[in-house]
Amino acid sequence: MSSFAIYRLPYANQCTLLVQTSSEPEQLHSLTALDGQSGFVIAPFNIGADTPLLLLHPDQTRQLSLTGGMVDVSDIDNLTVVTGHHSPTLAKQPPRNQYRESFACFHSALLEGQFEKLVLSRCLPLPNDGTSSPFELFFRACQRYPRLFIALISTPQSGTWLTATPEILLEGKAGQWRTIALAGTIKLEGEGLTGEGENARWSTKNIQEQRYVATYLAQQLKPFASSLHEEGPRTVRAANLIHLRSDFIFTLFNHARVGELLQALHPTPAVCGLPKQEAFDFIIHNEPTPRLYYSGFMGPLNPETHLYVTLRCMHICPPEYRLYAGGGILKESTEQQEWLETEAKMDTMARLLDIKAVKR
Repeated sequence: MSSFAIYRLPYANQCTLLVQTSSEPEQLHSLTALDGQSGFVIAPFNIGADTPLLLLHPDQTRQLSLTGGMVDVSDIDNLTVVTGHHSPTLAKQPPRNQYRESFACFHSALLEGQFEKLVLSRCLPLPNDGTSSPFELFFRACQRYPRLFIALISTPQSGTWLTATPEILLEGKAGQWRTIALAGTIKLEGEGLTGEGENARWSTKNIQEQRYVATYLAQQLKPFASSLHEEGPRTVRAANLIHLRSDFIFTLFNHARVGELLQALHPTPAVCGLPKQEAFDFIIHNEPTPRLYYSGFMGPLNPETHLYVTLRCMHICPPEYRLYAGGGILKESTEQQEWLETEAKMDTMARLLDIKAVKR
């Protein structure tokens, strides 16, 4: 069975299709194993036997124009979407009740001083009646979300995932590189949908949450980078949401150590928490649904690198679409606000399915 990735960079008028037919994507045991490698990376939140770190080495590469509407990719030989990939059984408890219990667990750990920040995610299954193919959903996302990185990947090891994400983990080539601190969320409504969120008033909680991520990135970059320059924070729009973003522009001491840098960066506090390792372990043991490839990252690696955190995504596993979203929790957070934030984030994928809003 072929494995493939099709992606479109923000604001691009073409997408790139990568197909590997000769073998399955390479499985790597750690992010440091990406040093000196090239290909398309598919990384999970937590590397394990059921969620390997994958590197796709394409046999075929095609550039497809997006200027003429829907693109026909049916003539690609052996391009088959993986539909039988195993997914964890979801709890039968109502989503709202389950989230309320999870929030209480995470929030109590914050109040006890164990963490500065935690990120709590959830998974929502929606029926997949086969009306829209994964390719149709991909091109629909390209049309509706020009600001975002759009990618559809399908491999026997990972299954099939679609993402429309605003968050750069690492991008660049040769000596010049960039990463961003993206956090804080406000939903645009009414007249706000006509702009870029330039009139938004950010709460102290959102500003603090974004600053945690920015401070972490600056610290992690120091051993790897020179000429480190921070720009921001500024307000940026992603679909119907806005976030606070700071850009870090830098020169790598050693281009061959990209894997080591990714090991130092991932997962950032934007998807995990602080302290990093303790928060990561807490999430693994206390979130009710494994994240799988949600809040991992994907994208092309070398000679030009564009790695994006896998947010605003869904796992396409008939007979369901499984939508994922999360939010950063601080001591000041309230359960209702965080629940509404996850709903707003899930709308990015839900709208592709012509579902106007996720059920509360």
